[in-house]
Amino acid sequence: MPYVIAYRFRHRFNAVVHWQKITLVGVGLLGGSLGLALKQRGLAKRVIGFVRRPASIDECLKKGAVDEATLELLPAVENADLVILCTPIAQMRELTEKMLPGLKRDAIVTDVGSVKGSVVHELEPLVGRAGAHFIGSHPMAGAEKMGVNAARADLFADAVCVVTPTPKSPAKAVRSLEEFWRSVGARPMRMKADLHDEFVSRSSHLPHVVAAELANYVLSPAHPKEQAQLCATGFRDTTRIASGSPEMWRDIALANRKNLARVLGVFIEDLQEFRLALEKADTKAIEEFFDLARHRREKWCGEGRASSSPE
Repeated sequence: MPYVIAYRFRHRFNAVVHWQKITLVGVGLLGGSLGLALKQRGLAKRVIGFVRRPASIDECLKKGAVDEATLELLPAVENADLVILCTPIAQMRELTEKMLPGLKRDAIVTDVGSVKGSVVHELEPLVGRAGAHFIGSHPMAGAEKMGVNAARADLFADAVCVVTPTPKSPAKAVRSLEEFWRSVGARPMRMKADLHDEFVSRSSHLPHVVAAELANYVLSPAHPKEQAQLCATGFRDTTRIASGSPEMWRDIALANRKNLARVLGVFIEDLQEFRLALEKADTKAIEEFFDLARHRREKWCGEGRASSSPE
């Protein structure tokens, strides 16, 4: 495959893949952070960004996230070795259909979406029509702020990035994509797309729903104004991710709705059990509820899996 310029060895002799041309379809927080990481580490000869608004061209260039930004999709992807879809999930199919004529044979197309099953199912055969290869990705990194101005080069540092190949994925393309994610600081993990969606419905999508409902309920205008004045650090920390993009989280919730609805049901049942313990003044059950949560979280943090970045 023609997408590798060379291999260099850095950081304890880990191979770093270098690319002739990488195209970012969408240059917001994730796309912009990828561009900054690529340029800072010298991983691509050219980094091109496709954007939808003329104003975004200046923003991307001023931030230094790309070498060139354009409103034209086909020129953006033409001769690209790697194309990364960094848009809301609901836009990916339409954009992929439009860029098919510009994809070169054996190019790799991936994405950064938080749902993989439907994306892989739709885009793998579509991209295959152009003789290119779609392999899904989900870097478990992000922030509550949106847009290229919030981008930073270290966003993916030590973050897990799930890669979801299928039996149709060429082994060489999968390895190159995994090396790409290592090159920007992430830790690739292979997983089946459907299994990924089940796991993130609990660990990522459910927490966003909970944070959003906390913000909606506690800050409701139905409460006296003093209510908001009594919201302090704990509330701010717990609801931080509720400041994420409503459009993006609408698409994620709908794309993973079956898994999310199921885990919401289990979560609500657990809360109902806690409510019963309160009504019965069951001291032991209430203490066990909080003690178990503390124990499990401390164990998780102690294993080095905690991250300050929402995904």
